[in-house]
Amino acid sequence: MKADHFEQQKLLDLAAEDVALTQLAHRQRTLPEVAAVQAAEEAERTLSADVVRAETEVKDLGREVKRLESDVETVRAREAKDQRLLESGSVSPKEMTNLQHELDSLKRRQSDLEDQELELMQRLEDAEATLTAAQQGLEQARADRERAEQARDDALADIADGTKQHEAARAEVAGKISAPLLSLYDRIRTQTGSTGAAMLRARACQGCRLELYGNELTAVRNADPHEVVRCENCGRILVRTAESGL
Repeated sequence: MKADHFEQQKLLDLAAEDVALTQLAHRQRTLPEVAAVQAAEEAERTLSADVVRAETEVKDLGREVKRLESDVETVRAREAKDQRLLESGSVSPKEMTNLQHELDSLKRRQSDLEDQELELMQRLEDAEATLTAAQQGLEQARADRERAEQARDDALADIADGTKQHEAARAEVAGKISAPLLSLYDRIRTQTGSTGAAMLRARACQGCRLELYGNELTAVRNADPHEVVRCENCGRILVRTAESGL
């Protein structure tokens, strides 16, 4: 294929835009702000689960404390009833002995229940402190996630803006290149996954960074300036300039 030498040089501008677009696409795929959002979301999920567990424990302990309080009140009421009956003088000596035994038993029961109640109330206080800490942590995690999302959105917007600018610049350059040459360039770009042309500088292809030797160098050196030559290694169009070293 033949194409005007100066038209071939426009391929370098096209390649520069493609490099910029490739870099932007890579940046979008590997954006650290996206990973930061994912980490913040995971932290929020973990703390949310911690809050649920702490809330459940607080509710369970609260119910247990109320049950014990009810049991203590029941024992106290029975103790008061027996005490009144004992003090009334209306019971026989045997009944008095039985009542005294029952009162002793009730006092022990009340003491045991109160000890259990105190222990549970301490556990409840600890659980409530844990819940408060988890809720505060969750609130902070939500704020961190929102900040991370904003940073990600800002970065994506910046990438989108840059992509739009380079796509417009590429379209402008592509419009100045003949259809056959542009088609060849695009086909090679698809094959390489990056660009379809590279500068030949100091006898080295700037696409694959390999220097031309022997017959390949001779062929390129002797080629007509308007001949489209390609790198035997990477297949890119070799754009010759004053820096080619031929």
